Amino acid sequence: MNATKRGETFYQDLLDTCLTAGELMIEGGSEMYRVEDTMMRIAKSAGEPDPRVFVVPTGVFMSLDHGNYCQTLLVHERNINLELVDRINSLSRAFAEQKITLQEVKREVNNIASGGFPTFPVWLQTIGAAILSATLMVMFMNNYDWIDFPAAAIVGATGFISFYYFKRFTNVKFLSELVAAVIMTVLAAGLVHIFPQMIIDHILTGALMPLVPGLALTNALRDLFKGDILSGMVKICEALLTAFALGGGVGIVLKFLGA
Repeated sequence: MNATKRGETFYQDLLDTCLTAGELMIEGGSEMYRVEDTMMRIAKSAGEPDPRVFVVPTGVFMSLDHGNYCQTLLVHERNINLELVDRINSLSRAFAEQKITLQEVKREVNNIASGGFPTFPVWLQTIGAAILSATLMVMFMNNYDWIDFPAAAIVGATGFISFYYFKRFTNVKFLSELVAAVIMTVLAAGLVHIFPQMIIDHILTGALMPLVPGLALTNALRDLFKGDILSGMVKICEALLTAFALGGGVGIVLKFLGA
């Protein structure tokens, strides 16, 4: 697009599209360098020669037209949704290949941001957590009894559903993880009391896995290796707080029960 034909509307549309795309990718658990690359690709494909982008886990910053247009967007929530990251990335590549227009990208991005992106239902996520808990218990524990297998699935599913619903009532993610860990440990202790042949260590090892921040730690290390020191340290701190919340919830109950 010719620079003389550009106006405030064009730059505002481009800023809104890039910032919303970046926000969605961060919410989906993307690495920071990927977010920056996607935003830069959209801006350059729209004909902006010098886009400037700065991304951290809590916000995205972008300026266009040599700094004459600048805007910031805060990110309040971060989850794991790699399908969302892939969808935004695919949109940016389709725009770069001129298969779609900027207005189509903006419309699709806004549709996703307003809840138009399909997600797995809670019941299916809960089943996934149950399967993951049971199978990872088998993977991590060398010695276990098969009676622990269904117990790990039940405890893992209960912990996930507790985390999911409690998180809707508080903005403190770590508190939700603490509560989920407490509920899982109480339930596991109850099952062990009813079935003494069960081993609580085996059950909790598998049940906690769906809430363990493995992807966050992986992305943090990748950001550090790419030179994004600030983003990497923030993500490491967030992952450590999650680990402390889960460990604290388990430790509180076991200490109270004298286990």
